[in-house]
Amino acid sequence: MTPLLEFKGVSKSYGSMQALAPLDLVLDAQRPEIVTIAGESGSGKSTLANLALGFTLPTQGQILFQGQDIHALAAADRKALQRNMQAVFQDPFGVYNPFYRIQHVFDMVLRNFGLTDNQSEAEDRIEDALNRVGLRSADILRKYPHQLSGGQRQRIMMARAYLLKPKIIIADEPVSMVDASLRASILDVMMSLRDDDGISFLYITHDLATAYQVGDRIFLLYQGAVAEHGPAAQVITGPKHPYVQLLIDSVPKADPAQRWQGEITLPAEESQRSSDSVGCRFAPRCPSASAVCGQLTPSAVEVGPEHVASCHLYAEPYRG
Repeated sequence: MTPLLEFKGVSKSYGSMQALAPLDLVLDAQRPEIVTIAGESGSGKSTLANLALGFTLPTQGQILFQGQDIHALAAADRKALQRNMQAVFQDPFGVYNPFYRIQHVFDMVLRNFGLTDNQSEAEDRIEDALNRVGLRSADILRKYPHQLSGGQRQRIMMARAYLLKPKIIIADEPVSMVDASLRASILDVMMSLRDDDGISFLYITHDLATAYQVGDRIFLLYQGAVAEHGPAAQVITGPKHPYVQLLIDSVPKADPAQRWQGEITLPAEESQRSSDSVGCRFAPRCPSASAVCGQLTPSAVEVGPEHVASCHLYAEPYRG
């Protein structure tokens, strides 16, 4: 069966700086899922999202959507791709034209893609899309963006994406700029669209708590390279890569009986990120580093069912 979305050895460099190391990633067309791409700022998460959306060309490799290279599509096929692959971005304030009412957001989508034949059908589709994210057209459509909360604006972006009934939504930090009380409702929408409508997600985030809450699988990036990936619950509760272990240990535990001592301190970020660098990128900061870590780039090693870590600790003959 042809995958829904596939990265085949995809990398991205800007000059000598490698923003994303060669990456392989497959989303199954028959099993809707939320695949989380997580990591610190500058880890390559948004680069991956921009590559998936076709906003930037890969330096190496191919990105295939339903078996077709997204950068080799004819105009008609590119429009079909745009309909089937939608995006929800981080900033719920900057994506709207402040001079237009919210109605314009939906009218533009319906017109550009020719989704309806008459006004009544258009109204029904808009109402259905708003209802799927917990909103009502009577409360929303005649308002201007500044009259809505950040959570409402972000849910409208989700409704706009849903209007097209896409196969996948690229959600780049969709809850990072809304308060905690609204995050759960937006994440619930994502899970509902996956479970009830068969829509897959690439969920880009730095928030491991939400990654654990909604993710089916997770890819954790460090300096553009995948440190560890696998089932989200398995990776977050039992991390194997030293970087991922430190990252998860730095999250304060919700235990009032345990006093938090502050964030784990890591050494300063190093510059080992060029495309011709060798060794593990985390080696200068790794408490378990040995001589081989600075000499050889680690291979991906299976450390559990569908659970992979790129670390010499788990590779022969270096396994201790």
